[in-house]
Amino acid sequence: MPKYTTEPGHPLPCGSIITGRGVQFNLFSRHASSVTLLLFKEPDDDRPEEVLRLDPEQNRTGDIWHIHVLGLKTGQLYLYQVDGPFDPDKGHRFNPDLWLIDPYAKALTHDRPWKKWERRLMPKCVVVNDYFDWQGDTPLNYPLRDCVIYEAHLAGLSKHPSAESSAPGTYRGVIEKIPYFKDLGITSLEFLPIQEFNPHELLQKNPRTRKLLTNYWGYSTINFFSPAARYSSAGSRGQQVTEFKEMVRQLHAAGIEVILDIVFNHTAEGAEDGPTISFRGLDNSIYYILDETRRGYKNYSGCGNTMNCNHPILRTLILDCLQYWVMEMHVDGFRFDLGSILGRDGNGKLLENPPVIERIAEDPILRETKLIAEAWDAAGAYQVGSFPGGRWAEWNDRFRDDLRQFWKNEPQQVSALAMRFSGSSDLYLSDGRKPFHSINFITSHDGFTLNDLVSYTEKHNEKNGEANRDGHNTNYSANYGIEGITDDPKIEKLRSRQIKNFLASLLLSTGTPMLLGGDEFRRTQSGNNNAYCQDNAISWFNWGLVEQHPEILRFCRELIKFRRRHPAFKRSDFFSGEDRSLNGLPDISWLDEKCETINWNRTSNLLAVLVDGSKAETQADRDDNDFFLMFNATPEDVRFQIPDPPSAKIWQRKIDTSMNPDILDMNVVEDLNRQEYYMVKARSFVLLISEHDYTINADKT
Repeated sequence: MPKYTTEPGHPLPCGSIITGRGVQFNLFSRHASSVTLLLFKEPDDDRPEEVLRLDPEQNRTGDIWHIHVLGLKTGQLYLYQVDGPFDPDKGHRFNPDLWLIDPYAKALTHDRPWKKWERRLMPKCVVVNDYFDWQGDTPLNYPLRDCVIYEAHLAGLSKHPSAESSAPGTYRGVIEKIPYFKDLGITSLEFLPIQEFNPHELLQKNPRTRKLLTNYWGYSTINFFSPAARYSSAGSRGQQVTEFKEMVRQLHAAGIEVILDIVFNHTAEGAEDGPTISFRGLDNSIYYILDETRRGYKNYSGCGNTMNCNHPILRTLILDCLQYWVMEMHVDGFRFDLGSILGRDGNGKLLENPPVIERIAEDPILRETKLIAEAWDAAGAYQVGSFPGGRWAEWNDRFRDDLRQFWKNEPQQVSALAMRFSGSSDLYLSDGRKPFHSINFITSHDGFTLNDLVSYTEKHNEKNGEANRDGHNTNYSANYGIEGITDDPKIEKLRSRQIKNFLASLLLSTGTPMLLGGDEFRRTQSGNNNAYCQDNAISWFNWGLVEQHPEILRFCRELIKFRRRHPAFKRSDFFSGEDRSLNGLPDISWLDEKCETINWNRTSNLLAVLVDGSKAETQADRDDNDFFLMFNATPEDVRFQIPDPPSAKIWQRKIDTSMNPDILDMNVVEDLNRQEYYMVKARSFVLLISEHDYTINADKT
């Protein structure tokens, strides 16, 4: 006799919904012939306590299978079994013996490694109550132009012993770091994927060679609605949802946004020989882009499969998911991994106006939510500067490569530096976007850290178990004399100066800066530029480096303050290069070291930039100061002529990466006593700021 009373209930929304009388379960499957709901008592159960077979006549409306189970409560565990044709030639891979995860589940239990038939270890779906006391919190949704983004792995922030965390590797561990983030001055935390993923896939693929490695980064999603249980300090039967919300609430109270890296381009099910966890067993031919034989998958992700994002069912799932994270979890934005896959149709062709990208951009719930695309994929699509959808921002890898080549002193990089410093108008002006749509970065999780960029000429990924074949080969890095760690004071001094040059270039360029977490205190991965599988000290934040490199941290912190105080570096419109005032000067002037108009074809990497802060289209962009910036990437000291300051003003030094102090505190400046020249040391950056000359009135009296 059944333990629970059931009724058909209502077919929408999908997922498991608490009704007050029980729980409503709704599941999409167009080609299934039968669906069975399995109810479990404990996460480790290898058999369900109740098996409820859905009647196709009573419990199916269109393609939605639905059942209302009375008496169930929050925390109930469940999975599905789904039968249908096993016909790979038509793309169908149903198997009634497999347990399947609900794509709309809001939490999963444990993440221990499981194999195909080890049912006891299979994670279970958890019924979640959405109620949470937000205490008046709402998403912050800062304008992009005002943001300084900090990219980090959520667990890596607090896993290292030096973090001295009471809850290492968890959402609570992030809360403990809030005072540090506030002091640093960042506005937004961008987390690597925190949706449930399979950390054990490397072990499952090759138990012998990958035994000690895990999928640390998380770009292998199992379920898009569920925050990872492994990052919860309280439990995995819904506690992870509450703890995530507590983290967001606390970050928002501190004025810090939450941006999630989300991976809609593929799933952890991999190629046709991979595990069937959810989508493949529910309706393979709809959820994935299949190859011409229908037996295999188009692999635009480089991970074995590609989600069919522009199918109407997937479009609905993606929008439902994004809306859930905004409405129920209060996140402020998303970074879309391999975002160009969102632009491919069911055959893999890139669309001119992809429906899902347009729908996301135009969705009323997401109107103020940040949308950031990684505007390429693993199959050759490259859309930096041309990603469709209108309001999307993009990771600007052109900024990364051009700034790296300039400071490495590759020949003839002045023009590229100027274009990136001024907001990449070559990429974003023609389609009506703004400078802030360029997410500027020097380093990210995918590649060298900033310390390693100036410490290693070659990548060192041997510990990844792929004979150093993985990871990018073109890094535009340099070691300045010795590969890796050194105690040579001259090399260390130069490396620190180059780090400061990169930080200044990033944080003072027009656009939205993104800082890789730990770069502000020289976090290192020992030359590993693809640490996706290193859940250990290679990847974790060693907070002891803060004490070893306090001058780098101070420099970064003061730079962030400087940027946030001066609208000239947060422009919402591109520079025009035209005169917009009575003094006959344009809003930006490009000069050489003789204060003459720059020759864009010059070989030497020397550039001076005069920014008139008062000239801008909008009042919000106007600055009371003017700025003279000098870039010297050459190995020689160079004397730069200083232009005359604006009327009734004098030039004062604010930043010189060759000096100590390298950046003056907020209310401290150093007059140049009207000197005509400034000696810019080799591989250095200098910024002068105009201030009112109060001696003029004093002389008159």
